[in-house]
Amino acid sequence: MSTPRRRRSALPLTLSATALLVPLATACSGSASDGAAAGGQRLRVVMAFPPAQAMSPYGDDAVTLSRLAVIEGLTTLGRDGTAKPALAASWKRDSAKEWTFTLREATFHDGTKVDPAAVVRSLAAAGKASPKPRVLSDTGLTATARGADTVRIVTDEADPLLPQRLANPSLTILSAAAYTGGKADPAGHATGPFALAAVKGAVSATLERNDTYWGAKAKAPGVDVTFVADGTARANALRTEAVDVAEYVPISQASLLGDGLVHEFPSARTNGLSLNTGRGVFADPAMRAAAREAIDSQALVKAVYEGRADTAQGLLGPGVPWAADARTSPVGRTKAAGEAQVAKTKEIVLATYTNRPELPEVATVVQQQLSKRGFTVKQVVRDYAQLEADALAGKYDAFIQARNTLLDTADPVSYLASDFTCDGTFNISQLCDKRVDADVDKAAATTGTDARHAAAARAEADVLGTDALVPLLHERFVQGYDDSRVQGVSLDPLERTLITADTRLG
Repeated sequence: MSTPRRRRSALPLTLSATALLVPLATACSGSASDGAAAGGQRLRVVMAFPPAQAMSPYGDDAVTLSRLAVIEGLTTLGRDGTAKPALAASWKRDSAKEWTFTLREATFHDGTKVDPAAVVRSLAAAGKASPKPRVLSDTGLTATARGADTVRIVTDEADPLLPQRLANPSLTILSAAAYTGGKADPAGHATGPFALAAVKGAVSATLERNDTYWGAKAKAPGVDVTFVADGTARANALRTEAVDVAEYVPISQASLLGDGLVHEFPSARTNGLSLNTGRGVFADPAMRAAAREAIDSQALVKAVYEGRADTAQGLLGPGVPWAADARTSPVGRTKAAGEAQVAKTKEIVLATYTNRPELPEVATVVQQQLSKRGFTVKQVVRDYAQLEADALAGKYDAFIQARNTLLDTADPVSYLASDFTCDGTFNISQLCDKRVDADVDKAAATTGTDARHAAAARAEADVLGTDALVPLLHERFVQGYDDSRVQGVSLDPLERTLITADTRLG
């Protein structure tokens, strides 16, 4: 599937953007007076990723819920990636594998109390979920209630990062009523500053302020959310003031919107080309090496990102500030196949998704670069929700994705475990390498900041040596809102937050 080059001139309101206005108008029409009576105005937000798992907390929808301030775990993450209190007011490590968490007084959106039984139930459900949340791909945990406000958590292996791990959105704590029919439904059963009141498929969602929140009450009475994968439509909705906040403004639209509407900041996100090591052309490491040699990162940054990205340095880019000093050379790389050998291979299928508008263009440039090396390439470009299952099942030869390397625990070891180990739950490259597994395990067990960074760097070198993933570039985030009208939007390099209790108009 070919992808047209993006337009360089300002675009009129597209059909997608027009369609965007309909659910927003509907959502706002019944609640404007209520919002005025409660103080403040409702927020209108457009998100890039429609729900892929019906708002299940066990997949990427959990991140959306976290960015909308609906769900919470026992802990949260500070700007520096350290664990901070959330539903747990405090905790202590009793031994290498045992921890005690003391809960604060809080209630769920349905009015029931947050107690040890709720924590045990929620963590057990996450552990039994299929597929298992990525954050649990390198460990298991067992929670038991101890007293009226205390929970004991025991991990399968020593886990110095347990407090950070428990901040992951997939380990959110929900009330008993959330768990029916083998599923977990956060609507009305979470604890955040906003309650998920309604979801209209993959189109829109309505949030209402949680007036019994344990922390500072939200300044906006509610949030009307629309999900629009088309990045240009999101930008046009912001430009025409159909929305107040637009998630992930496309690079092509950033200069058109202007500095007052565009907020750019560094990220820990690496765009990479995952190569299927399990079957097909790229099961041969020499072919993977040839693909790596074909990639020109600087050309991608210049042609697609207009300089609003950083050239590829490794799996861990500038958003992981210690990575450059800790990085070592890739281990055990295979000599690349020659052009004549490459030309004899079968057609490869290169897939990516539309939710991040730059990725189809990246795929086109990568296709050109691979074709120049002798590969015959077919593109598949769809909405992420239509691709994820096939990508995880290894049905594509190559897959381009934008991956936040600190998303799971604010520590890259979880990312390395979920994406590159034999039992990894997000292993799109289908990699299973003994050396990678061993060094990821060592990194997971390492304590001490510097030692852990060095161990993660060794595991990174192992992965890069397999060419299971070819780093393409490191993204910078661009969020859209009018800073003269909207305050309190969270510009979070870890991508956990966007709308917060402090986000408001005025």
